[in-house]
Amino acid sequence: MSVHHFVRKQFVPRPPAEVSDFFSSAANLGLLTPPQMRFRLVTAEPIEMRDGTLIEYRLRVHGLPIRWVSRIEDWEEGHGFADRQLRGPYKHWLHRHSFAAVDGGTSVGDDVEYELPLGLLGDLGGWGLVHRDLTRIFDFRREAVARLLG
Repeated sequence: MSVHHFVRKQFVPRPPAEVSDFFSSAANLGLLTPPQMRFRLVTAEPIEMRDGTLIEYRLRVHGLPIRWVSRIEDWEEGHGFADRQLRGPYKHWLHRHSFAAVDGGTSVGDDVEYELPLGLLGDLGGWGLVHRDLTRIFDFRREAVARLLG
């Protein structure tokens, strides 16, 4: 059983405060998720983002319905935050979002730390599939962010 990392960076030609506001709105999660995952926010809006905020949503992964509950942690207004899976398909999931001012815009960072269920068996049977899924999801996300904020 291994902890895996998935890291992405993206340049957005907008100021950090604007980019952070976009990513900090739970209502925008659906815009950043591939349509075949049928993402649906369950938590009633508006959702105040801060340390301890709980967000529940439902989606489909390979056709299977998933109920996911995340808790917001390490909230730093305009700079970043983390969402930790409390309920969902992973043994451990921590997604850190960061926003840093760079020349002409913002560097958006995603660092996902995850552990698959079922220990070594989960790693052997699922790591490649999960890595491909995350690549596909974050490729979609990159295109959506470029379209919406680019």
